[in-house]
Amino acid sequence: MEDELKQIVEDAKQKIAAASNRAGFEAAKAGISGPNGALTRVMKNMGSIPKEDRPTFGKLLNQAKQRIQGLYDEALVAIEAAELAARIGPAVDPSLPAPIPGPGSSHPLTKTREEICGIFKQIGFTVVEGTEVETEYYCFDALNTPAEHPARDLQDTFYLPDDAQFGNVSKKQDERYLLRTHTSSVQIRTMLKEKPPLRVISPGRCFRRDTVDATHSANFHQIEGLYVDENVTVRDLKAVLDYFFEQLLGKGTKTRFRPHFFPYTEPSFEVDFSSSHLAKLGSEWVEIAGCGMVEPAVFDSVDYDAEKHSGFAFGMGIERIAMILYGIDDIRYFYQNDGRFLSQFA
Repeated sequence: MEDELKQIVEDAKQKIAAASNRAGFEAAKAGISGPNGALTRVMKNMGSIPKEDRPTFGKLLNQAKQRIQGLYDEALVAIEAAELAARIGPAVDPSLPAPIPGPGSSHPLTKTREEICGIFKQIGFTVVEGTEVETEYYCFDALNTPAEHPARDLQDTFYLPDDAQFGNVSKKQDERYLLRTHTSSVQIRTMLKEKPPLRVISPGRCFRRDTVDATHSANFHQIEGLYVDENVTVRDLKAVLDYFFEQLLGKGTKTRFRPHFFPYTEPSFEVDFSSSHLAKLGSEWVEIAGCGMVEPAVFDSVDYDAEKHSGFAFGMGIERIAMILYGIDDIRYFYQNDGRFLSQFA
């Protein structure tokens, strides 16, 4: 019986190797494993084997079936490759990427970010970027954010495990890592490396524990600005933002300041804008940004002379601006990767 199984395996090798197409393969397979195939006939004789010999015979039979199945698998791979080559022809390399119909385009958030950066570059601002993983010091402490501030709560901020390690983000032993809640941390890092005069903008991704809806996302993008020099006043801040929003939204765009509170700045303001061609927003004035004069305590944390220097800071959401520019009514569209939506901005 062992010799018979060996002969069946050898015959299977020859028959399967001779099959050059799927029809030939199926015919060879039927002669081996089909209802009347050679291997099937041997399996039907299992009952005639003495009980004491059946374990040995069963082991030999399984080994033969596995070897024959391996021959089937190898043959099918070769046959499928030949069929594919016959369909696509010799002039096509199937390992190359599929052709894409038409050129790609920038994401609307990328286009908005580049437009914003371009306007600020015109008036002397440089672009600086930082890490998305931060420490409590750069994200809160250096920005004059008190320990009891709600932004530092677990329900607002994504804190990382205590044993997390990041080689490019230095921290004190008792600090925690977190996903930055704003790009103001980049301003602190920049001030620690550079001395006034300083004029920078810091775009980037931020994270907060927001419930996702049409106007909120746990992942979003900000762009923040910082200007430090001698004799900088609120008038300079207003002039910069007036110029920016008129360049961005069109001639005749107006801005106004409303008193507000931010730990980083004092005095602090919310910024509204009004533009005739955006009347479809349904309001004469629309909130767009936050700003203020840099709090002296922040200058102290970076060893700037608060008696000699003053400055202002501002920040705004890139998604918010993109939604206004392009008439988008749901922030979730930016992250769904829907080609129908993205193709409108090509």
